[in-house]
Amino acid sequence: MSSLSINSMEYLEGMERTDSDILEKVISCTQKYDYSKYTADDVKKALIKTKISAEDYAALLSPTALPYLEDMARKALSQTQKHFGNAVSLFTPLYLANYCENHCTYCGFNAENRISRGALSLSEAEEELKAIAATGLKEILLLTGESRHKSGLHYIGACIQLAAKYFSAVGIEIYPLNTEEYTYLHECGADFVSIYQETYNTDKYAKVHLKGPKRIFPYRFHAQERALLGGMRGVSFGVLLGLDDFRKDAFSAGMHAYFIQQKFPHAEISFSTPRLRPYINNSVMSPNDVHEKQLLQVILAYRLFMPFAGITISTRERSGFRDHIIGMAATKISAGVKVGVGGHNTKEKGDEQFEISDSRSVRQIHEMILSRGLQPVYIDHIRI
Repeated sequence: MSSLSINSMEYLEGMERTDSDILEKVISCTQKYDYSKYTADDVKKALIKTKISAEDYAALLSPTALPYLEDMARKALSQTQKHFGNAVSLFTPLYLANYCENHCTYCGFNAENRISRGALSLSEAEEELKAIAATGLKEILLLTGESRHKSGLHYIGACIQLAAKYFSAVGIEIYPLNTEEYTYLHECGADFVSIYQETYNTDKYAKVHLKGPKRIFPYRFHAQERALLGGMRGVSFGVLLGLDDFRKDAFSAGMHAYFIQQKFPHAEISFSTPRLRPYINNSVMSPNDVHEKQLLQVILAYRLFMPFAGITISTRERSGFRDHIIGMAATKISAGVKVGVGGHNTKEKGDEQFEISDSRSVRQIHEMILSRGLQPVYIDHIRI
C-alpha cells in the first residue's frame, strides 16, 4: 500500500486515540468561517469590547480589519502590558538531529530532500548546551527532525536530562507522542511542548504531507492534549502561514488553543507565527500573500483573543519587524539562533531546516530589548 493511499484521517498502529471533541469543534468552526462577510462595524465593535469573543476574533482576522491595524496595535499593547508588563523572555533553539521520516513538500528536512543529515551525540549535545548556557540564557528549546528511528524517545529523554542541568525551562519540538511518552519526557525534565498543525485544511494537509506518520492529521492535532495529560506545563500552537489560506488557518489555531485552555485552565498556552521560508533544494513554495502587514494582523488578533497567551516571534522574520512586535504583542524572542544541527560549540553535523533573517547574538538582542524600554527576562520559573 502506498503512503498516498493511507487515509490521512485514520490512525496508524501504535498511535494513541484521544477521547476528545475538540477536533470536531475546530473543524466545524473553520468550515463556517467566512471572513468576507465582516464589515467595518464588526471590527469597530470588537475593538471597543473588554473581552473578545470568537466571532470578534474572526472579524479581526478578516481583510476588513487591515485598515484598523493601528487601533488593534494600541489595544494589543494595553493587553500585553496588563498581563506581561514590560517583560520579554529570551530563549534559543538547539537542533539535536535533522533526520526525518516524513515527506512534507514545504520542509527542508523532508525525508526525500538531499541534504546533509546528522545527530549530536550526548557528549556533543552537552557541549552545545554548555556553550548556550554561557550566554546567560536559561530557556532552551530542543528540536529534532521527525524520526523515531534516528531520534528515539530515550535519546531525547537523555538530552532533556542534560538540558535540565543547565536550563531552568526546557521545551521540546519533536514528533508527536502518546501520553505515557510525554509523561516520560516530562519526568526527564521537559516543561513545554511545541506542535504545529501546519494547516487545518484537511484536504490541503493530505496534499502536502505525502508520506510518513505526520500524514495522520488527528494524531498530530491531539498532541497538545496528550502532552498536558502527560504532565507538561505548557503547549504551543501555530500554523505555517502561507501554506494555505492563512486567515482560516490562523482562525483555526486560535480556536484550537481556546478550546484547549477551556479544558485545561491550568495550562500555559502560547502561539508561534512562522511563515514559509526558503530552504535547500526548494525553488517553488513561497508564502501565499502573507506579507508583514498580514503577519502583524495575525499576531495582534492572537493577542486580543487570548490576552494571557505567550507569543513567540521567530528569526524567520527580519530584525526590524521583530524589534517592533515585542512588547506590543509578542512576549518571547529567540536569540543567537542556529538552525543546523549543532553549531554553537561543535561543528555543524547537518544542514539547516530553513533560512533565518535575524542572526543577532544574545547580547545584541538583550541590548535591543533594553533600548526599547523593555526588560529582558531569562528566567520566570524555578525548577524544584
